[in-house]
Amino acid sequence: MASPPKSDAKSGAQPHAPAGAHGATVADGGHGAGPVAFPPFDKSTFPSQLLWLAITFGFLYWALSKKLLPRLAGVIEHRADGIRGDLAEAEHLKTETETALKSYEHALTTAKTNASGIAKSQRETITAETDRERAAVDAQMAAKVAEAEKRIAAGKQTSLATVSGVAQETVGALVAKLTGQTTTNDEIARAIAAVKAK
Repeated sequence: MASPPKSDAKSGAQPHAPAGAHGATVADGGHGAGPVAFPPFDKSTFPSQLLWLAITFGFLYWALSKKLLPRLAGVIEHRADGIRGDLAEAEHLKTETETALKSYEHALTTAKTNASGIAKSQRETITAETDRERAAVDAQMAAKVAEAEKRIAAGKQTSLATVSGVAQETVGALVAKLTGQTTTNDEIARAIAAVKAK
């Protein structure tokens, strides 16, 4: 803990505050009058301040115009070129996409048309083949039916001839047995024809 300043015992005066305390200095060994102005606002330093301001501004202007701004302009131009290239590429890709989409739609329409035509052609081909097969089967069935009818008719004629022969023999045997007389096949056939005619 700092002790309070001691007073001069002989003169009774307080010790002087150090120079620059509280923003003020004492001139002429403590016999001066007041604070010194803030250096940037001191009128006596204006010329040197303006000179250094001009030098600094000139150097910054030169550095910016010769070094930094060209680099920034180059970077901006490079980015602008990149953006323009990207936009051109995007436009190119958009055009290609639209062309591909139109081509796809055209191919799809053509494929649908072709598929419809192929399906129609296949239906017509299948219908024609089916009709031919049906006609062939109908012809075969008609031929088989006609052949069967011929066979049936022939069998019927044969059966009728056989039945007639058996009937004549049976009638002849019955007449012979009942009457004791023999009859010829012609007589029996005439008698059967007469019965059928009635």
